[in-house]
Amino acid sequence: MELWEPESRCRRVQHYAASGSTLPWDRFSAWLECVCVVTFDLELGQAIELVYPHDVRLTEKEKTSICYLSFPDSYSGCLGDTQFSFRIRQSVGHKLSMNGEEEKYNRDAPVVLQWDRAHYYGFVYFRQVKDSTIKRGYFQKSLVLISRLPFVNLFCSLLQLVAPEYFEKLEPCLEAVCNEIDQWPAPVPGKTLSLPVMGVVIQVWIPSKNDKIGTSPLKQPNQENLLPAPMVIPTVNELDFFRCFQQILIHIQMVWELMLLGEPVIVMATSPTVSSDTVLALTSCIAPLKYYCDYRPYFTIHDNEFKEYTTRTQAPPNVVLGVTNPFFHQNLPALAAHFSSWRNQNVR
Repeated sequence: MELWEPESRCRRVQHYAASGSTLPWDRFSAWLECVCVVTFDLELGQAIELVYPHDVRLTEKEKTSICYLSFPDSYSGCLGDTQFSFRIRQSVGHKLSMNGEEEKYNRDAPVVLQWDRAHYYGFVYFRQVKDSTIKRGYFQKSLVLISRLPFVNLFCSLLQLVAPEYFEKLEPCLEAVCNEIDQWPAPVPGKTLSLPVMGVVIQVWIPSKNDKIGTSPLKQPNQENLLPAPMVIPTVNELDFFRCFQQILIHIQMVWELMLLGEPVIVMATSPTVSSDTVLALTSCIAPLKYYCDYRPYFTIHDNEFKEYTTRTQAPPNVVLGVTNPFFHQNLPALAAHFSSWRNQNVR
């Protein structure tokens, strides 16, 4: 197992916290762990082409998980641009202790938005287009943001700005964006932040645990007063529940009960976008309570926990899995049984 070396971020964070100084990538790491570029290699399959900042140390197990979860599987048939998210466990012995700023953030943030010390969240922008100059016939690449913060709306919006530009200009563009993020203020619950990137100002409000549910101080700006107008993101994490649940509204009370009780659930979807959005909506529907069981917005047969979740020698784990491969419907009867009354209404 590949662990953090003595001069890695773990020690650097402790050193800077003690000295009160700000290091390169200190502010960046308040938002993101790293940015990965995953490509398709004819000999290796999915492979990490680039990790930025370069000194970030991921274990081989984490790299493998990121590689497989950053591409839609062959059943999805995704052409063009596709966005989705995933969640993976950190490797044993590779968990960071929080510094003072991160501990303060967790004290003030709602429980559903707290920094996660045991998991990474991955936010993916995948592009697949025909390209006759490539032996395989297709350009296939993903830009992936890795974070410990579940800010799905913020990071997906950031990818919409950055990824198309990156695919044109490659590493120099990515380096410039990461340097801009390293100038952002730290996330502070209860505050509205302005986050400049690529000539656009993202305006985002991070809720505090003392805020009333459903409130946000952000409004669309008066474009006469702010030129260029900022990109306003009213909520860092809340999804459009109606869009996610519109095909299963008749079962919405059962869905809420399953989440509240921590029952195992499998979401069969036709794309990783629908899969991840639906799983995140499911685990969020009991807010302000936090869903404490495991959940995977997008899960494949190559996942490191695949054997753990498919064993027939024990009760089904308390997990919500979002999948697109029909294999799961055929081979996970213990989990699928919980959706037995939905089998003709799988999410599409």
